[in-house]
Amino acid sequence: MNLNTYGDYARGVFFLLSGRARVESHTLAVYTVNQTVGITRGELVFHSGHVLRVFEQVDFVARLIRKYSYELIYGGETQWWYDSMPHPNVPELQSTHPHHKHVPPDIKHHRIPAPEMSFTRPNLPFLIEEVERLAR
Repeated sequence: MNLNTYGDYARGVFFLLSGRARVESHTLAVYTVNQTVGITRGELVFHSGHVLRVFEQVDFVARLIRKYSYELIYGGETQWWYDSMPHPNVPELQSTHPHHKHVPPDIKHHRIPAPEMSFTRPNLPFLIEEVERLAR
């Protein structure tokens, strides 16, 4: 799975999902908004009841994820989310700036560094594995 072209990335996303025993269903779609930019959006529903909401904006010329948001919901409650909104004045987040994860308690304001997230490589493999570990 890579960020080289729309075709490579779309095939990689759907190959990643094929044969995943813990994924019950998904609405994940990868589509282009112009000749160089693609969007990945949708939800993955796991047999455990976990739902992973995915949004990515990918620039295939620069081979970068420009924006992302990943949110995990279980039992109707947000468990955590990752985003790349910069928080340059939060010293605790500088080691992985701008990548961070919102976690309880006070999920909106409690953020931790997210070294697993990247703009230069796909994040979905890690995220799916993270949810699968929870879903066991």
